[in-house]
Amino acid sequence: MKRNQFIRAALGVVAGVALSASVIAQPLSNRPIRVVVPFGPGGVADLTIRTVAQKMSENMGQPIVIENKPGAGGVVATDTVVKAAPDGHTLLLMSNGNAVSVGLFNSLPFDTVKDLAPVGVLGHFDLAIVVPADSRFKTLPELLAFAKANPGKLNIASINAGSTQNLAAELFKTTAGIDAQVIPFNGSPAVITALRGGQVDAAVEILAPVLTQITGGGLRALAVTGDKRAAALPNVPTAVEGGVAGFNVSSWNALAAPARTPADIVVRLNKEANAALNDPETRKKLANLNVDARPGTPQQLADLLSSEIKRWSGVIDKAGIPKQ
Repeated sequence: MKRNQFIRAALGVVAGVALSASVIAQPLSNRPIRVVVPFGPGGVADLTIRTVAQKMSENMGQPIVIENKPGAGGVVATDTVVKAAPDGHTLLLMSNGNAVSVGLFNSLPFDTVKDLAPVGVLGHFDLAIVVPADSRFKTLPELLAFAKANPGKLNIASINAGSTQNLAAELFKTTAGIDAQVIPFNGSPAVITALRGGQVDAAVEILAPVLTQITGGGLRALAVTGDKRAAALPNVPTAVEGGVAGFNVSSWNALAAPARTPADIVVRLNKEANAALNDPETRKKLANLNVDARPGTPQQLADLLSSEIKRWSGVIDKAGIPKQ
């Protein structure tokens, strides 16, 4: 091969490699970004992503559209994102529900770990152990003492079987070493009604839906379940402080993209999400929702998802919750 022909051939190879790389790693365009949310509008998760997305949109100078796809334990929303183009323009609002679904369903139309690219955690929010305001239990140690002295007689409400609240209640039983009945209800309003009507002794519920009941005097919070006291209830101890060593449960939300999304786009999205979470006004808005903003890395989300899958699959098996 003549020298000029060799050079042209070599340049052709280089150009081909560069073209392939540009196809694989397209930059994030100015087209709208769609975030698919596996919950209905108005809940903590929905309000969290809307708050963060608003700031991200301002910073990025492009629209971010929220699409609510509730139902089927988040499977429909997740499948929508898994099947979307891996270009950074379709994202999933991930939650601990994604970790729960791995152990709760006999089969899923996707692999939760392999088919999603973690972008980053948005925030954690508390659950609480609550009782009616006129309950005999004034503290968590009193509730634990009763349960241990009266096996099987303590009734703990939660929303539907397999929910974060339901599994947290099951984990609370085993961690505290008590024999209690966990009774699922169809939604938070039904749980509150059962509590206030004396049908159950206690409940494990996300703090936001019951906070006004607590501050208004209808319910009493015995403990929050996270690793620190809730900003909204600084005088309420954690479950660990109340005597349940090692019990640390919080609900969380995060962003994920379809697998095969180019790494540079994932990095960009992570950077933009973290910038929004570090904005003082955004943090304040999230705090008003009882959400603790926790910016981080894609790897931290991957590690969290892996540990949560292992934990909740174990709880589901131990509680004997039927697979769906």
